[in-house]
Amino acid sequence: MLNVSIIIPAWNEAERIRDCLLNATRQTIMPHEVLVVDNRSTDNTCAVVEQFIAEHPEAPVKLLHQNDEQGLIPTRNFGLNAATGDVLGRFDADCMIRPDWVEVVSGIFTEDPAAMGATGPVMYYDMPSRHFGLKGDNSLRKRIYRADGGQPLAVGPEIALVNNQPLLFGSNMALRASAWHQIVNEVCRDKADVMHEDIDISLHLMGKDLKTVYSPRMIAAMSARRMDTSLSSFLSYMRRFKNTFDAHPQHTRTHKPEVLFTAMYPAMHMFYPVWQKVLNSADINPAEAAWINEQMELAEAQGKQLYDETPTDEVYDEKHEK
Repeated sequence: MLNVSIIIPAWNEAERIRDCLLNATRQTIMPHEVLVVDNRSTDNTCAVVEQFIAEHPEAPVKLLHQNDEQGLIPTRNFGLNAATGDVLGRFDADCMIRPDWVEVVSGIFTEDPAAMGATGPVMYYDMPSRHFGLKGDNSLRKRIYRADGGQPLAVGPEIALVNNQPLLFGSNMALRASAWHQIVNEVCRDKADVMHEDIDISLHLMGKDLKTVYSPRMIAAMSARRMDTSLSSFLSYMRRFKNTFDAHPQHTRTHKPEVLFTAMYPAMHMFYPVWQKVLNSADINPAEAAWINEQMELAEAQGKQLYDETPTDEVYDEKHEK
């Protein structure tokens, strides 16, 4: 199996970075490394990461600093260039990956040597009906989040591939390291900050005929906080879809996800702060609870395995010491 590095760009993410790291390291297979790349944070993001490292010396978490330039793209590139894994997983500091995420990602690239990029669905962990929302996102992303006339291609029950080509989603994506090195000097720098950097990566991969795949088993969770921004800010963010494709006129798209997201905005914008008050009043940390049942099952399975591997005389002694 190929090993997986995880890269997490971070700017002022003290509120969520600890939960993110817990999810990144509570995995069925431990990642090769988890690189948090801080970009001039003015809060205590770095202190939280350093404390996590001190409390979890067994976890392969490292804190890197990208101070030369403010921005997501240079920070992302810094982390991807510093990573040493076979596969480079990338998501945001407010994302919570499912406990089998590393195992699934490793399997995708191990089983399909032609796969150069991979993505999957997400759920909003700070909204109600999370798993229902996950099904909806999976349906949406498979059908309209693609470029160059992509059509679904049924290949097997485990990995649903898409032929030409699914767009990678920055909150839940992975690249083969060799693919990143092919495009690292070509990806757009976007100094004006008007594009979707994940779609830009996707289109550069496609430009080199490098295959991207979609797996419904590659699952992450993210915050819906984008819906809590002003209408003008949200619409500006939606225009990034068009801006990115305008910068790549050789690529086409049939569907426009921004149309659906914009239609969803009024209801979600109104409901999001209300639901946050409900969570706060119930003293619920939604990020921590995102995969709590799966994490408990994983811990129980690991505990049972450890018990089963313990020599019989040690088990006998432990029982009779009580």
